Amino acid sequence: MKKTFKLLLVLVLSLTLVFGLTAPIQASPDTSVSNAVNYSTDVIYQIVTDRFLDDNTSNNPTGDLYDSTHTSLKKYFGGDWQGIINKINDGYLTDMGVTAIWISQPVENIYAVLSDSTFGGSTSYHGYWSRDFKKTNPYFGSFTDFQNLINTAHAHNIKVIIDFAPNHTSPASETDSTYAENGKLYDNGTLLGGYTNDTNGYFHHYGGTDFSSYEDGIYRNLYDLADLDQQNSTIDSYLKAVIKLWLDKGIDGIRLDAVKHIPFGWQKNFMDTILSYRPVFTFGEWFLGTNEVDSNNTYFANESGMSLLDFRFAQKVRQVFRDNTDTMYGLDSMIQSTTADYNFINDMVTFIDNHDMDRFYTGSSTRPVEQALAFTLTSRGVPAIYYGTEQYMTGNGDPYNRAMMTSFSTTTTAYNVIKELAPLRKSNPAIAYGTTIQRWLNNDVYIYERQFGNNVALIAINRNLSTSYNITGLYTALPAGTYTDVLGGLLNGNNISVASDGSVTPFTLGVGEVAVWQYVSSSNSPLIGHIGPTMTKAGQTITIDGRGFGTTAGQVLFGTTAGTIVSWEDTEVKVKVPSVTPGKYNITLKTSSGATSNTYNNINVLTGNQVCVRFVVNNASTVYGENVYLTGNVAELGSWDTSKAIGPIFNQVVYQYPMWYYDVSVPAGTTIQFKFIKKNGSTITWEGGSNHTYTVPSTGTGTVIVNWQP
Repeated sequence: MKKTFKLLLVLVLSLTLVFGLTAPIQASPDTSVSNAVNYSTDVIYQIVTDRFLDDNTSNNPTGDLYDSTHTSLKKYFGGDWQGIINKINDGYLTDMGVTAIWISQPVENIYAVLSDSTFGGSTSYHGYWSRDFKKTNPYFGSFTDFQNLINTAHAHNIKVIIDFAPNHTSPASETDSTYAENGKLYDNGTLLGGYTNDTNGYFHHYGGTDFSSYEDGIYRNLYDLADLDQQNSTIDSYLKAVIKLWLDKGIDGIRLDAVKHIPFGWQKNFMDTILSYRPVFTFGEWFLGTNEVDSNNTYFANESGMSLLDFRFAQKVRQVFRDNTDTMYGLDSMIQSTTADYNFINDMVTFIDNHDMDRFYTGSSTRPVEQALAFTLTSRGVPAIYYGTEQYMTGNGDPYNRAMMTSFSTTTTAYNVIKELAPLRKSNPAIAYGTTIQRWLNNDVYIYERQFGNNVALIAINRNLSTSYNITGLYTALPAGTYTDVLGGLLNGNNISVASDGSVTPFTLGVGEVAVWQYVSSSNSPLIGHIGPTMTKAGQTITIDGRGFGTTAGQVLFGTTAGTIVSWEDTEVKVKVPSVTPGKYNITLKTSSGATSNTYNNINVLTGNQVCVRFVVNNASTVYGENVYLTGNVAELGSWDTSKAIGPIFNQVVYQYPMWYYDVSVPAGTTIQFKFIKKNGSTITWEGGSNHTYTVPSTGTGTVIVNWQP
């Protein structure tokens, strides 16, 4: 921030406090796309590429693949990267406040039209039926077009996230090699293999999943899609080479499809590959139903090195604002419980609808859409807006929720709610990084506060479309003064007055009203808001974002060990991870003046480069309630701490009881020691005999099979 701006900011702040002028004070916004590991200050716009805008008709499909009328919703409609470029250049996305776009998987897909009863005339318009991960989908554009998209987006301070689906190729049949394209996988034009007669073992062949268990969903096919075996060394190397290719194109983020259906251990080592090559924000899709809480989901978010789409958030928002099947008490409870469960809550990607859900808007009142958007944009996490939500598009289920973009109007209320609130994520760190405090609550009203140091945002929502409420007894951390609704009355918000003790003068929260009041401070003690990546290694650089760090380098401590400072600014510090014992670390920052920041917890320092190894144990018989776990002498195996042991491990699909197995990310080229243990509640039974030893391969994948030692 320039000194002249700082002086002006101090002057305005002084006038506000002395004369009671209206807040907010706007800080210098961060518009950089250079920080690809922190999306807390961003708003993502999700685009189904084929359904957004057709700006280059020359690359449209022909024949049965294509429908120019945009009515056969399983056909290609012609949307392409040039269409996205057009809507960046004409200001539609930038004026809305979008700072990141998430586009369909860009790779070459199959060209077949599936006319069977399962897929009913479907094409690969959605991008999830991969054929060759090293080529582009020609109906979206060429590599030149893709590079133009990257360059255009970056020139407008927009990050680019690609969808990526390493779980599978395309629909296939075990017995009919002529079905569609037989799941065939190509390597830059060279055929690697297909699903039928898969002599190289590139795919799993255990039938389709019935979703009965976590294990079943991983190793069996998802909806007749040819399920890639990531433990196959060729597939492992191929997928890692592919993601490097797309990283080299300049992408800023990755959304990983179907992470619930891919081995955790492989994905953790895949993340290590990404973070070692070119760190970018990565988040996975792990679907959760209404009111569903899954310990495997929580573990994945906390331990995999990537974040997740926040389905617990989305499902609850839909219940409260769309379906009226829960109240604001449930909404507040979700905010509290997810904050407690997820270690990196500000990295969870929040949303209200997407391509796998019914669209939020039901065709009646638009106010619930606007309220849900306002809540999402002012809540913790990284908000993602599904294309067309701002135009009140409707549609229940796939493909009806993926219709062609209906309008690019910039006058809808929803568009302008996003336009007004999205920039707050950069200008007010309370929105980007703040904790959430419930300030006033009943069945219909939720008033909550986001606070980060001296920065505050107070948000009030009345979801009731027929009843207003008198708000009394409300207290806030906003300084004394009068505050104007940031939305400018767009959703009927008014001014509030705050006394010196934090009490808010009683006011009426009108029917369907939403208001946002904020205060931005120019003076802050050191406070860490975000660290990324959250999984790292000695010698790698992590980025610390926050406020009040000063302009002279201080220290960053991993526990008690200082890292090497790479760069130091008042709002961002880059530091190299020191050579510490591998494991979880709490990070603190000390300024040059001696002030100490808050503690940022659970940064995972790995032992070294990772590969995926399948650990198998024979003859591990158990009694009812007992499960088998794996532990060992490296941090990735829990360092012999049974509370951190890997498991419970599997015994149904690839191997069957009394054989047990699990795919685990472990340090490459390292000779490790390990044992299996049995857990039954608090009772732990160790294997007998000496520790098993295994030398992990330096690259690729590995398998080690041992007998249970009584």
